[in-house]
Amino acid sequence: MPFDFKKLEIDGLVLIEPRIFKDERGFFLESYKRSDFVANGIEYNFLQDNHSLSGRNVIRGLHYQHAPKAQGKLVRVMTGSVWDVAVDIRRSSPTYLKWLSVELSGENNKMLFIPPGFAHGFLALTDNVHLVYKCTEEYDPKLDTGIRWDDPDIGVKWPVADPIISSKDAVLPLLKDAKIFD
Repeated sequence: MPFDFKKLEIDGLVLIEPRIFKDERGFFLESYKRSDFVANGIEYNFLQDNHSLSGRNVIRGLHYQHAPKAQGKLVRVMTGSVWDVAVDIRRSSPTYLKWLSVELSGENNKMLFIPPGFAHGFLALTDNVHLVYKCTEEYDPKLDTGIRWDDPDIGVKWPVADPIISSKDAVLPLLKDAKIFD
């Protein structure tokens, strides 16, 4: 199997490490193989791929999409490094409002699977971060939303003093005013 799957402390989150084959030419890895993912409980069809470029200290998030097109994401960094965050916003979950972070980079090649029902965001730790992610649903602007990155009820401890935030993310609602998953 070309992947190591590690279930994390919050149910549904999975850290995936691909097997890397290196030689004098460089390296090769499989970034996705449906049969291996299904065999490890990730039985989603991915319908859209996204790619973002961010500079150091940029925070993107915390984003999610409502049903009927709630998105699961398979997140990977091609170049640079991020501090990737997933927040459980499933009201019925025993880990509701718990968050988890992992470092993803072009060096470690690790991936994070985030199922529907989570808000997602990341902090670019380096310049020139190329982050790519597969989505289980297509983007729908009518269902797109998020929660403020610095929401005190969630309490993500971002490792940055003065982040760069988009105008869209700066006006996302606080958790108490947001519509979240039931």
